[in-house]
Amino acid sequence: MAKYDPTLSLIFQALSDPTRRDMLARLGGGAVAVSDLARPTGLRLPTILRHLAVLEEARLITTTKQGRTRMCHPVPATLTLAKSWLDERRLEWEARTDRLEAFLETLEDENDPEP
Repeated sequence: MAKYDPTLSLIFQALSDPTRRDMLARLGGGAVAVSDLARPTGLRLPTILRHLAVLEEARLITTTKQGRTRMCHPVPATLTLAKSWLDERRLEWEARTDRLEAFLETLEDENDPEP
């Protein structure tokens, strides 16, 4: 069984919500004000702040205050951790499916009548 990693759990929990994924996508171009992140969602500010707290706890974003404006900044390096974990799983499953394919080919060869 894979070793438990609380950081990965927080990342995947944060990414499990479509509103938070949309916020992260909008942060792809750089820092965005909280009010600008909230506007297209139609959600009330307290709800947006809870979503941002989840993203911040997972270290997917950081926030800073510039005057009266709170800015959200993406932290792309955190996604690298999730990508690495997914890449490892993909390699494991590709190896398993390759072995299954090879096994099925040997079965097929054994069952083919000789000409």
